[in-house]
Amino acid sequence: MNTRTTITLNLNRDQSEKLYQAFFECARTAPPYAEWSLKCENCTITRYLSGKTVFQGPDAEVYASPFMNETTGEFPQAGSDEVGTGDYFGPVCVCAVYCSEKDADIIRSTGAHDCKQMKDSDVREAAVVLMEKLTHSLLIVEDPLYNKVHADTNLNAIKAKLHNQAYVNLKKKVQLPGLIVIDQFTPEKSYYRYLTGEKEIIRGIHFETKAEDKYLSVGAASVIARYAFLRVMDAMDEKYGMHFSFGSGASADESARLFVQKYGADRLGEVAKLHFKNTEKILQK
Repeated sequence: MNTRTTITLNLNRDQSEKLYQAFFECARTAPPYAEWSLKCENCTITRYLSGKTVFQGPDAEVYASPFMNETTGEFPQAGSDEVGTGDYFGPVCVCAVYCSEKDADIIRSTGAHDCKQMKDSDVREAAVVLMEKLTHSLLIVEDPLYNKVHADTNLNAIKAKLHNQAYVNLKKKVQLPGLIVIDQFTPEKSYYRYLTGEKEIIRGIHFETKAEDKYLSVGAASVIARYAFLRVMDAMDEKYGMHFSFGSGASADESARLFVQKYGADRLGEVAKLHFKNTEKILQK
């Protein structure tokens, strides 16, 4: 039995027209606030006046997939991404980037996209150009502050507050565009719930998974955030005279054991996110 699926994409005008022309024979009466609607086999596709296109049905991914790997060419746009949340050592870095059509050419010239698919040497080279040329906001939360905040705030709430603050800061530098994208890490309702009580909340955000390869602004943000993470890790290696492994696997455990041997378990919070299971494994031995 097929599972009903819903996929929402922020297609530009050319993509929308391409999609409609491919299946115009399936056109039906559009619902309120919609430009058009297509009732295809095992999927209903609705294009809303807001620019969002919603694919609903068991075969939603089949119809949406040709557009899920295309870079969205709607400008200006702003995008944000975070780095370091899956690493036992090092900071959490969040960056928001403003991208005009002119900025898009700069991003393309550096080859910047999802930092997880780039070599760190290429990230370092591209980020220097991006940080000089693009309007951006970068937040770096190192381990001592992260551990203090995490004592009463979960990780998704921390990320939501950082993304929001990055856009608040970006807003002080440039007028935020109509298209603001976050590489989705939590449902939209949860995201805004985490922001309850914040002095200023940026709304009208488009949430989409795997956004780094579809929105140049998000891809550039991921590269700048990764670069910031690498710079802090470099500084940690130098300060403590040892190498801190990335990720949270066995190599990170080995780095933690070496650190504890050299500096003691009570200082682990200076370099690591203590709520990770690595801490328990290290301190038990």
